[in-house]
Amino acid sequence: MSERFPEDFLALMRTSLSDETEMQRFLAISQQPLRRSLRINTLKISVDDFLAQTSDYGWQLTPIPWCKEGFWIERDDESLPLGSVAEHLSGLFYIQEASSMLPVTALFDAAPDAHQVMDVAAAPGSKTTQMAALMHNQGAILANEYSASRVKVLHANISRCGVSNVALTHFDGRVFGAALPEQFDAILLDAPCSGEGVVRKDPDALRNWTLASTEEIAATQRDLLDSAFHALQPGGTLIYSTCTLNQIENQHVISWLQQRYPDAVEIVPLAGLFTGAEQALTPEGFLHVFPHIYDSEGFFVARLRKIASLPALPTPSYKVGKLPFSPASRKLNAEVQQAAAKVGLRWEDNLQLWQRDKELWLFPAALESWLGKVRFSRIGLKLAETFPKGYRWQHEAVVALTQADNTLSFALTEAEAESWYRGQDIHPENLPERDEVLVTYQQQTLGLAKKVGNRIKNSYPRELVRDGRLFR
Repeated sequence: MSERFPEDFLALMRTSLSDETEMQRFLAISQQPLRRSLRINTLKISVDDFLAQTSDYGWQLTPIPWCKEGFWIERDDESLPLGSVAEHLSGLFYIQEASSMLPVTALFDAAPDAHQVMDVAAAPGSKTTQMAALMHNQGAILANEYSASRVKVLHANISRCGVSNVALTHFDGRVFGAALPEQFDAILLDAPCSGEGVVRKDPDALRNWTLASTEEIAATQRDLLDSAFHALQPGGTLIYSTCTLNQIENQHVISWLQQRYPDAVEIVPLAGLFTGAEQALTPEGFLHVFPHIYDSEGFFVARLRKIASLPALPTPSYKVGKLPFSPASRKLNAEVQQAAAKVGLRWEDNLQLWQRDKELWLFPAALESWLGKVRFSRIGLKLAETFPKGYRWQHEAVVALTQADNTLSFALTEAEAESWYRGQDIHPENLPERDEVLVTYQQQTLGLAKKVGNRIKNSYPRELVRDGRLFR
């Protein structure tokens, strides 16, 4: 049963598991497929409304104890990928492994009013979008991703979920302690790791595992944690988490930080975070989640508080360059808001209008102190492009800023909504009276479209178009 695990790995696991019986439970469940789970996106729908909407789908949804928006899911019909159902396409839920919901729950349990937040290793966006929902799109989240290939996926998931309070960066996370010292009241460092906890989802996860590579990864984790801790405000909360199981990358990394800053690091125990948390609780107050405890992926979560300021790190030597955006004038603000209201787009004062050439953007007001200190890949929402006859409203802004019950809404049938996601024009039996409409399905805005002759011209972004079977 243990043939997929290196001997050195098994020896490490025995240092954390209580006895051979528990070791056999761990090995046994590691051979079993991982059960699927999802998190309802409360930026778009309430939990009760989602459960009512899907009540006749043949889904069995079991609540996840540590996330009130999370559910394990079993379906009568597994032939259609969960990512192809209508509710996923419109951003009503995120397919997210259950234990990966724990770090954000632990963060906001201690910092429910967090206003300036950083997600140090953000792609593909499960935890970033979870944080945005708990923040109700208020404040600002700096979502960083080191891997260039994953930034596009991160942005796509943020857009699908209607998130508007995020700024994306693409850096080695070791830069933030020096570039943004003590700027954040809450930080999530879901650190890159050896991935020992994901073996149920990926049987090859440990194919290249070695003790030496684990030690190398832990060195990187220490650097990232040191940087993140410098970026945290005194009194702020930091979550350090991994999807791995050995103590080298988990308890030992935290112990290293404590020894480095003994007067500034406080461990905030996770006992009582949810019913049953004591099953995974370590003597230090961390959660060391082995897969057999909750029938989930393996995970580690530590919660820290910064109780004293730290001396600043050397100023970064790189040049950020001049920000290519400028705040919109009061006159332009009024003009744009008036034009946007005509197509159902509205936003609150937590978003501010900026411009770059012919582009109009909405930046989260809470991130203004970060401008000029790091280079951003993308900030907030691209609202519109200007042209001589008005504004060309952007899809991501339409999805995030409109409500499906406004006067411009034009409800599509199921077949028409499928056609929309396939990038096809819509030929409704009864055309809308207006030339410009918000097409909707299941009371969710799918996009802004124009009536052209006897059809509604599809404006769904080409990169999002789907093929194959959709919906139910």
